[in-house]
Amino acid sequence: MSNTSTYDRRFPAEWEPQSFLQLTFPHANSDWEYLLHKASECFVNIIEAAAHFQPVLVVCDSVAQVKAYFPDCTNIHFAEVPSNDTWARDHGGITVLTNGGAVAQDYIFNGWGKKFEAGLDNQITRKLFEQNLIQNSELESFDFVLEGGSIESDGKGTILTTTECLMEKNRNPQFSKAEIETFLKQHLGAQKVLWLDHGYLAGDDTDSHIDTLARFCDENTIAYVGCNNPDDEHYEALQQMKEQLQHFTNAEGKPYDLVELPFPDSCFDSEGNRLPATYANFTIINGAVLLPVYGVSQDDEAIEILTKVFPEREIIQVNCRVLIEQHGSLHCVTMQYPQAVVLNCKK
Repeated sequence: MSNTSTYDRRFPAEWEPQSFLQLTFPHANSDWEYLLHKASECFVNIIEAAAHFQPVLVVCDSVAQVKAYFPDCTNIHFAEVPSNDTWARDHGGITVLTNGGAVAQDYIFNGWGKKFEAGLDNQITRKLFEQNLIQNSELESFDFVLEGGSIESDGKGTILTTTECLMEKNRNPQFSKAEIETFLKQHLGAQKVLWLDHGYLAGDDTDSHIDTLARFCDENTIAYVGCNNPDDEHYEALQQMKEQLQHFTNAEGKPYDLVELPFPDSCFDSEGNRLPATYANFTIINGAVLLPVYGVSQDDEAIEILTKVFPEREIIQVNCRVLIEQHGSLHCVTMQYPQAVVLNCKK
């Protein structure tokens, strides 16, 4: 790996203008089979909410079956591509901007370190390009494991990530931490990489994806998951994460404004396993923020906090209690493409 950083490309922040939002719809041959009706309802709610603000691309096993969920398809487009699962944030393309336009980067998705079968998911981005559904963008493929939920960008040259995920032994074991940082600088145009060494959510399969813990809200602000109950298993790790965030600075050396998000009441599955509910897993779209809620007492507080953080965007709450049954939430099932990319998809 070369030590030369590449600054002729930029990883845009999520709040920058978007062309469309991608989701991959659940189906009977996925892990959603036992919850398919409830999961499908949740996806419909997310898609319809987003479609009020921008186009949405729905990747699905069967267009005919999924299209039947949408009597009004305004701003909703469909692509038939087989999938293992539904986590578009991690199998979707990661787009960078260059002087010449947009480049969609297709990384290896190996089921979060070979935990789950992901061969079909790993082909989705390439299949979308082969079907000429995504235009005005080059496609770059890398022999490197990287998931969209593991990296956050402030759009100004700083990337936020977690050591536990990027250094996990079944992702890129051939590379050191320094080599991985060099890779991010070369291919995402980062000038600075901030590594969080603490923080986790019980029930999370991703090895502490950053989008479950701490999120850029603008170039100066990070919203993060707090835990102020000393009796909670997350308390020590999230307090350490908070302390580390307080010492982080951006590419210009300025500290971030930190906004603490409440920790939701504990949610459990039918077998008593704790589920990774988090308000940090929101999705920013054109003119709005899609916020996952869970039917617990902290929902209203999270809405109030993010209304202040995003005063020029509408906060749209979506009940995502069913999503955490499969250990993810709203941001995990979405992937945005920046304005430079063109969606070429018939309904």
